[in-house]
Amino acid sequence: MSNPAADRPLRVAIIGAGPAGVYAADILTKAEREFDVSIDLFDGYPAPYGLIRYGVAPDHPRIKGIVKALHKVLDRGDIRFLGNVTYGRDITLRDIRDMYDAVIFATGAIKDADLAIPGMDLEGSHGAADFVSWYDGHPDVPREWPLEAKEIAVIGNGNVALDVARVLSKHAEDLLVTEIPDNVYAGLAASPVTDVHIFGRRGPAQVKFTPLELRELSHSRDVDIVLYPEDFEFDEASDEAIKTNNQAKTMVNTLTNWLVEQEDREEQEEAGTRTPASRRLHLHFLHAPVEITGDDGKVEGIRFERQELDGTGNVRGTGEIVDYPVQAVYRAIGYFGSELAEVGFDPRRGVVPNDGGRVLGDDGEHVPGLYATGWIKRGPVGLIGHTKGDALETIGNLLEDRLDLPAAAHADEQAIIDLLVERGIPFTTWEGWIALDAHERSLGEAAGTIETAAGPIARERVKVVERDEMVRISRQ
Repeated sequence: MSNPAADRPLRVAIIGAGPAGVYAADILTKAEREFDVSIDLFDGYPAPYGLIRYGVAPDHPRIKGIVKALHKVLDRGDIRFLGNVTYGRDITLRDIRDMYDAVIFATGAIKDADLAIPGMDLEGSHGAADFVSWYDGHPDVPREWPLEAKEIAVIGNGNVALDVARVLSKHAEDLLVTEIPDNVYAGLAASPVTDVHIFGRRGPAQVKFTPLELRELSHSRDVDIVLYPEDFEFDEASDEAIKTNNQAKTMVNTLTNWLVEQEDREEQEEAGTRTPASRRLHLHFLHAPVEITGDDGKVEGIRFERQELDGTGNVRGTGEIVDYPVQAVYRAIGYFGSELAEVGFDPRRGVVPNDGGRVLGDDGEHVPGLYATGWIKRGPVGLIGHTKGDALETIGNLLEDRLDLPAAAHADEQAIIDLLVERGIPFTTWEGWIALDAHERSLGEAAGTIETAAGPIARERVKVVERDEMVRISRQ
């Protein structure tokens, strides 16, 4: 039985510097143990934070709090960040196993799950993850996005669907208070959108939104929320959920209150005492997508089969078909993990096969020294906070396995730096992120106060988008 940390720190590499990776690193540094640990946190992006920087809407109210928590962990100095290093290209599993006693994969899930209906390949049909990457200034996606549609469908009843619909329907100038990149602002400002429709398969009591995200919809200026009374169907399971689940109760109360407010709004508009908003955000329930329709290769509409609740909270088709004219469709039905080089992959679930975070080989046995945490471990479900529980389990198992870990042949902390330099990889560091962060804030300050219809707005930061520019600023 080996003991790699007998006379030196235990060397651990974590692949992925988003919340899952940072939480794992933090838990490992704080674990009760009688040996030292040396952790390197790798990421393919030049900047840290992963999903928080490139997967969450810029106007999300909890972003700043999460970023502050992650910053506090990485700013302590006991975890080394190495950015702009892509696993499987810049460094291999063999490289890592030569220099580390254990590796934790925390690469998340960034691809869109498939929706197998006709018309998905029409021009104007998009994956939500791709759109999120664009509006969050992902360094590896095109700078332009097609925003010619006046009527848009968003398929999905989760928080990502709400984020996408909110960004599409919101007036671009109201996003200037966020870190939205300049090219994204320009694209959204030119959008002719008037109506955004969100469609979900089940009823109001079964939605996957969270109350905070739902309430955010009502905060958009000059955007009316439109609901449909025929969609408010409740079965026995719905009634039970409303009685016993505070979140379900809150969601249904919010939606039904909006329905009452909508009736009052319509009366005011008929009386001429209120002017309708210039944009509308429609919430539809009990709609199962059947086909995206269109001629000449472009989206012209979307077809659904109306659903009804079956008493258990699930749905069944009614046979009634309804069509909506739209010129763009966004599917927000979930994320999907990406295969990692030299590591097993479950193509059905989009995860690395594992048992409690211990990565499994083709024979179903734990591959010594390999671990996983976060969405690549359990699939893209749950909120960001759930990754802490994942990390606790994974780190607990890693520590339990410590005496049996395959000891690294070259465990010196300088070894990986020498390798990256030798290969000409322009890696970035935590100090580089501090410089980039300051630069983005200076860009926001330089923009000054901007007068908008919502009042004067001071830009806190402007996100740098181009990878080469991020690296240049980080390494200068």
